[in-house]
Amino acid sequence: MMKYSNKEIFTFSNFLSFVRLLLAVPLWILLDNFQSESTRYLILTVCLLAALTDIFDGYFARKNNQITEVGKIIDPLADKIGIGAVIIKLFLIGQIPLYYFLMIIGRDFLIFLGGIIVTQKLNRVLPSNILGKSAVIVIGIVIILILLNVNKNGLLFVSFYYLSIFLIFTSLIGYIIRAKEFIKKKNHGTI
Repeated sequence: MMKYSNKEIFTFSNFLSFVRLLLAVPLWILLDNFQSESTRYLILTVCLLAALTDIFDGYFARKNNQITEVGKIIDPLADKIGIGAVIIKLFLIGQIPLYYFLMIIGRDFLIFLGGIIVTQKLNRVLPSNILGKSAVIVIGIVIILILLNVNKNGLLFVSFYYLSIFLIFTSLIGYIIRAKEFIKKKNHGTI
């Protein structure tokens, strides 16, 4: 089991990730009143705040040389919990179909389980990559378009919706390939 020092835990970047994690609670509550246009704009504001914390936690981690194993855990965890809460609620209130809900939750669940296995084998956390981040960003755009009540049959929504489905699958496949490569390197003593 990995142990972390206070220096690795208490960084500004990790604080921003933790704030993003906590933003799932007001999002969950606010989505109960989805039909209200003013509430949807408030939800959108909280989502944009969460997106900013995601951008800035990575920026400050790199700028201050504070990329930590804890940050590699809490950053994607905050993404998954935040998006998970919104996706579950959007499904429950009938804004997204079952198959889309299952794809997003299934991908995140498989990556979470894979992350546990990879961390145990490597004794370190496999960091997020551009494909995974892209999937989260495009899913986020789909959520924003739903909050803005954009026509779900229009070209804008359909384009991002199908792009998100493509990225859900490719990011999962990419994660599996990367995990296998890292485990293979570990077994050969090259990492």
